[in-house]
Amino acid sequence: MRLTHWRGPSGELLANAVQTAAASAHVEGPEIDGRACSFGFGKQLDVKVIRSAAFQDRSTITEGKVAGYVAKYATKGAESATGTLDRRLKLIAELSQETIPDHAARMIRTAWALGARRDLEHLKLRALAHMLGFRGHFSTKTRTYSTTLGALRDARAVWHRRHAPAPEATTLVLAHWAFDGIGLTPDLERLAVLIGGSPAREQAVTADA
Repeated sequence: MRLTHWRGPSGELLANAVQTAAASAHVEGPEIDGRACSFGFGKQLDVKVIRSAAFQDRSTITEGKVAGYVAKYATKGAESATGTLDRRLKLIAELSQETIPDHAARMIRTAWALGARRDLEHLKLRALAHMLGFRGHFSTKTRTYSTTLGALRDARAVWHRRHAPAPEATTLVLAHWAFDGIGLTPDLERLAVLIGGSPAREQAVTADA
């Protein structure tokens, strides 16, 4: 867990608050094989106050700097996430053909096994087993304090519509014409002779007139 810049001694206070909240937070899980499950944070909790030269008093904190710093650690986290697969598993036997850490393999097998339970089928754990059963986003957000990915997509769409160049005048082509030939085909010419005489003679009469 990383905390971006927090001015003054309140940075340590916030770090202590995060540690206290993590120690007391838990979520009640389902009852599996007669055992009630409860989920919470483990002992591997790393809370640090980040102080960088880019966030000193002589430098203005901008949205771009904050976004760039978050993107740096988001990319770093994605590079180290080698315990997941880039595709879904059709059969759990496919896992033996993959090169992943043993711990991640156990988590995938656990998600696959739990996905077979009817009381957990709404979680779709088998479809998400390659992602260790997790179907969320790598960053957490709250609707009250922050925003949502849907709201960000809508804002980007509005921006693109406002800044999109005016459409240029174009010509819509509904059909394509090509030269096929002049006069009658040999078969139609013979048919015309049988019906009413030679077309060549009629053209000559017309030309003389």
